[in-house]
Amino acid sequence: MSRACSISAFICREYVQTRRRRRISSVHFHVSGLRFYSDPFNPSSHKPLGPLARYKNLVELGKLRHDPCQEKVACELEKLLGRLDQYEKDMEEYHVTLANWEKNRENERRKLLMEEAEKKQKEGIWMVVNKHRNELLQRLMTWKKPKKIEPGVGSWVSFLNREKKLDSLVGCRPKAPPSPKGLYIWGNVGSGKTMLMDMFYGATEDVVRHRKRLHFHEAMLSINEHMHKLWKKQVEEQSLQSSISTWIMNLPFDPKVKEWLVAEERYKQEMQMKNILPDVADKFLVDQQSDRRGASILCFDEIQTVDVFAIVALSGILSRLLSTGTVLVATSNRAPKDLNQDGMQREIFLKLVKKLEEHCDIVMIGSEIDYRRFIAQRCKEQVHYFWPLENHIRMEFESKWNQVTNNFGGQITSNTISVMFGRTMEVPESCNGVAKFSFEYLCGQPVGAADYIAIATNYHTVFISDIPMMSMQIRDKARRFITLIDELYNHHCRLFCSAASSIDDLFQGTEEGTLFDLESFQFETEIEGTKLRRDVLAEGSVGTGGRPAGIISMVSGQEERFAFRRAVSRLIEMQTPLYLEGVHTIHPSFQRQQGRYNDIHSGSLQMQT
Repeated sequence: MSRACSISAFICREYVQTRRRRRISSVHFHVSGLRFYSDPFNPSSHKPLGPLARYKNLVELGKLRHDPCQEKVACELEKLLGRLDQYEKDMEEYHVTLANWEKNRENERRKLLMEEAEKKQKEGIWMVVNKHRNELLQRLMTWKKPKKIEPGVGSWVSFLNREKKLDSLVGCRPKAPPSPKGLYIWGNVGSGKTMLMDMFYGATEDVVRHRKRLHFHEAMLSINEHMHKLWKKQVEEQSLQSSISTWIMNLPFDPKVKEWLVAEERYKQEMQMKNILPDVADKFLVDQQSDRRGASILCFDEIQTVDVFAIVALSGILSRLLSTGTVLVATSNRAPKDLNQDGMQREIFLKLVKKLEEHCDIVMIGSEIDYRRFIAQRCKEQVHYFWPLENHIRMEFESKWNQVTNNFGGQITSNTISVMFGRTMEVPESCNGVAKFSFEYLCGQPVGAADYIAIATNYHTVFISDIPMMSMQIRDKARRFITLIDELYNHHCRLFCSAASSIDDLFQGTEEGTLFDLESFQFETEIEGTKLRRDVLAEGSVGTGGRPAGIISMVSGQEERFAFRRAVSRLIEMQTPLYLEGVHTIHPSFQRQQGRYNDIHSGSLQMQT
């Protein structure tokens, strides 16, 4: 029988081999400008294999065990890939049309503003005289105070009238060409969803212009970051010297007319900011360093609706992306309709489900096998998980720390790393890409995904000591620990742990209680400086009986059950040899080093030629 190996680990090995060949190719062919993407199973091709061909090759080589459910999904992804070539061409033409339309509309909008400003300029002297005369006549005739116009109504009417005129002058916004249906893949932990999505994502290289692969935590942080930038920009542009008024200041109008022009421009931006999520969505996939022409692919790993903010944000952004032609390939543990079983923001959620079902084929991987666990049993594990917390085990853990740090230079120092939104995090012990923390330091304080992403990006090897068995008493810490494991796994870090129990028993609870005590549920925030999620939910989603509807969904524990199972599955895979082989190639720090290596060698080759 063919020797089976871990699903993600197989992809790691394949990716390692691919990148090694790419590096060789890049050194030899960089100066001639040839494309050097080589596929490990099709070295003569300039394009990577599609997901179905790659899956079949892995099965034939004995690296994967054939699963009809996985092959079905791979087949659907292959069909989608085949439709992308023509779609990319259609979208390139569409974006040219859209760019011309946006330019013409802005030019016409300014012309209309100028016409209105000139009219106000000519009537200006009479406006001052007539204002006082009309007020006096009105008082004499009616003996009543003049009615006050509600602030903003005048600007609102002007804005709407101007938009109608623009529609008649340059037409409505061009419609994007019909996009191919994406894929929403759902199923059990360890069933191969992420593996298949990543095969598809790898095959889209050089096929579509804009593509991005995001895990749920990264997506939510990216949304927060874009929202923060837009709000910050809005605040900065309140001054008369802001960018929106720069072009107005040099116009040959009276100060009062210029003030009116600035107010109209501000109002336009305020109208846009009231619906901020479409603006965020428009910047979500676009590479700011390149033009905007071409199709967009978003691969979204582990879609969740853990709270009100996630539902509202994902609904607004995904709806906008799907409506404007982005092709979505997503994975989740649940079918779309089951993402929000207890009704948080039900109306908004149902719109999201309708959009997903309209733009994606919903495909289930029906396998009940956790392939990470299945394969790990057949691989010789290296000792990276030390348990229980006894003296001789602690000594072995410390010995491993000393051994690894000696291999990377041996100079242990403290360090400060950057986190999102200008924050920083202190790293107590580190050494050339290796860091050590206690469980309490990482999970016992209000930190979250942004902090863990910073750790995972900066350190390829992470030691975590004194991990306890999880119970209801430390549920907030357990949830943080799971987020930490997610990010270390997503960035392909090597992990060493010392823990109170085996991996399988880590989330089983203790005498203090299980992790599914519905009465004591508490879910901490993921971003420092904000309220606890339970408080946000209480303010933002109250049911008819006065009880926060969001809390009901959270205390059901269903999402946490999936998360605990996923963490166990990933911890098991992170001990396997092939996962560990991939660290030196896939982790961002080694990729940065290799990038510098390639730059140096490419430069030397150019000098030789």
